[in-house]
Amino acid sequence: MQFETEPGFFITADAWGDPAHPPVLLLHGGGQTRHSWGDTGRWLADAGWYAIAPDARGHGDSDWSAEGHYGIECLASDLRAICAQLNQKPALVGASMGGMTALIAEGERGRAGQPAGTDSICSAVVLVDIAPRAEQKGIERIFAFMSRNQDGFASLDEAAEAVAAYLPHRSRPSDHRRLEKNLRLRKGPDGAMRYYWHWDPTMLAVWQHINEPAKQPHNTDRLYRAARALTVPTLIVRGGISDVVSEKVMAEFLDAVPNAQSVSVADAGHMVAGDSNHAFTKAVIEFLMIERAKE
Repeated sequence: MQFETEPGFFITADAWGDPAHPPVLLLHGGGQTRHSWGDTGRWLADAGWYAIAPDARGHGDSDWSAEGHYGIECLASDLRAICAQLNQKPALVGASMGGMTALIAEGERGRAGQPAGTDSICSAVVLVDIAPRAEQKGIERIFAFMSRNQDGFASLDEAAEAVAAYLPHRSRPSDHRRLEKNLRLRKGPDGAMRYYWHWDPTMLAVWQHINEPAKQPHNTDRLYRAARALTVPTLIVRGGISDVVSEKVMAEFLDAVPNAQSVSVADAGHMVAGDSNHAFTKAVIEFLMIERAKE
């Protein structure tokens, strides 16, 4: 699928299920692609939803911004445009950057050139190991990993070793087919073929600038304002061993947003869907089914 979110600017997505069923948008994290959700899309479809996983701008097969427009406002604008092209309001399931995008797109909908009180763009919000405040050490570890190996990898095995070093708690896959979907093979400066992560390096620079420690108080306040403005059912899914959303951070979020629910996925880190795909998807489906039954 493709969605035109600006004139001549396209977002690429995969979809599973019947388009007549209630939609669920799966919004990946920074540096990931639509392939990061494992079997979640298929399982959602089997349970009666229409699952759509887009590549965010600057990631995967979606367009890259020549102007470097990768700030949260641009991501939120893309999301609102996608929601407007669906025939029903979707549930938003956002991991890390995708969760922040969902928070801003829904929580600031009345501040995006729309009248105050504008209807919700979604039916529910699921934040996957992200909250308005995050542990700075965890964020820095993500940026450190993304900053390494920007000169590419000589082989898939070399790329797999880098991922294994970053995610030592995760069992290594028997093959690299899923990893290969997040890489692109092209010539390096010396003419040799190398594998590169399939995201725009400019995006990383923009997000590192946005997340400088000095800017964190402002970012946290903004995200909390957006979270408090949520009126749709909200769930936060925390990885049980996450270094980004600690138990303290999740408790702070639940205190500030009392209508939100929470669940932890044991033995999962920040990449919850990749670390424990079945348990993560089960938690999301149970939440969506309960909320749909209330309608």
